[in-house]
This record gives sequence, structure tokens and C-alpha cells, in this order.
Amino acid sequence: MTRSSTIELTAADGHRFAAYVAEPEGKARGAIVIAPEIFGINSHIRSVADGYAADGYLAIAPALFDRAQRGYETGYSPDEIQAGIAVMQKVDMADAMKDVAACVAHAKAAGKVAIVGYCWGGTVAWVAAARVDGLACAIPYYGGGIPSFASEQPKCPVMFHFGEKDQSPTPEQARKVAAANPSAIAHFYEAGHGFNCDQRGSYDAASSKLARSRTLEFLGKHVG
Repeated sequence: MTRSSTIELTAADGHRFAAYVAEPEGKARGAIVIAPEIFGINSHIRSVADGYAADGYLAIAPALFDRAQRGYETGYSPDEIQAGIAVMQKVDMADAMKDVAACVAHAKAAGKVAIVGYCWGGTVAWVAAARVDGLACAIPYYGGGIPSFASEQPKCPVMFHFGEKDQSPTPEQARKVAAANPSAIAHFYEAGHGFNCDQRGSYDAASSKLARSRTLEFLGKHVG
């Protein structure tokens, strides 16, 4: 049985934030920082963390929105999407990197550390690959802000998951990012934004399953 808890971590600038931690049964194969969507550490992100723990990894999902609004957690209605965007715009990417770095420092006791991010967290994962030391690999899912950070230079292996029907980023934008980073692996799916989230209308079970299998293979290669 995996175990879960909420802990508090402190970033380099003294900011204290919550993090959901899911622990595997037995010795961890390594660790994964899970950068969330704009909906906070909600039931979906907790289930994602639990899933990676079941696969043998220590999973840690930081409440990156604690810098703007503590305990932020919401669903996927149009109004909630707009509210999430508003909170996201109050969080500076440089500050998010400090929180990710604190998670990496905490998690490295479990072995090598990866970052997996979804939606806004996909952008966080991409930027972290360039700016946060100690990451073994990064796996961004459909980060709408990635084109705005296209010039970042990743310091670790990267695997992208993009949707062919996405508008944020569009497939054209995503392919430009992939072309500019030939060392990264980029997968495209016949799906829209948020295809991994089984609580969203855009959920695509086949794409989600395929992306997850590729992610686990990538983690196995670079983390353990």
C-alpha cells in the first residue's frame, strides 16, 4: 500500500508552501516532482501522485499557487478555469522554480529526481529542465506557456507530450519548440488540451494511457 501525506517545505527565499507526498511501498526507485495544472493540488493531481507511487516512485506535488493563494484547489468548470488563470498570473515563474528546487532537495533522498508537469505545470517542468539543478529528466505535458520559454536550454533529457487538437500550445507552436530542441523527444496525440485528466471533458483515455506508458519507460531509463 502506498502512503500519502501533506508536508510543508521552505524555498530558498524563505517562502513556506504545502506539498502532497505519495510514498511507494518499499524502497523508492527514485522520485518525481509533479507540477500541477492551474487547478491546484486537487483530487486529480493527488491521484496522479498516488499512481506514480504505486509504480514505485516517491511523488511530490508542490502547491505552487501558495505564493498567490494558500490552499487553492478547484475543479474544471469554465468559471474555475478563469479563476485558475487569474491565480496563475500572480505566480512568477522564477518563484515557482525556487519551490521546485526545494522539492528536488527534499526528494533526492529517494534517489534520482524527475519532474512531470501538466498544463501550466508542463511549462513549469520545461523551464525547470533548464533552470533547476539536480533533475534527471523532465516530462512536460501540453504546457501552453512553453512557446514563451522556447529559448530555455534544458540541462537534462526532456520528453514532451502534445495534443494535435490543442490550442495552448497549438500543434504548430509545439512543433517549433520540438524543432528547436532536437535532443528532446516530442510525442503528438490525436487529442486536445488536458487529455491526461480523467475529470475533464477533453480526457482521452487512449492517449493518456499511451503517454503514461512512454513516460514510465522514460523514467525507467533516466531515474530508475
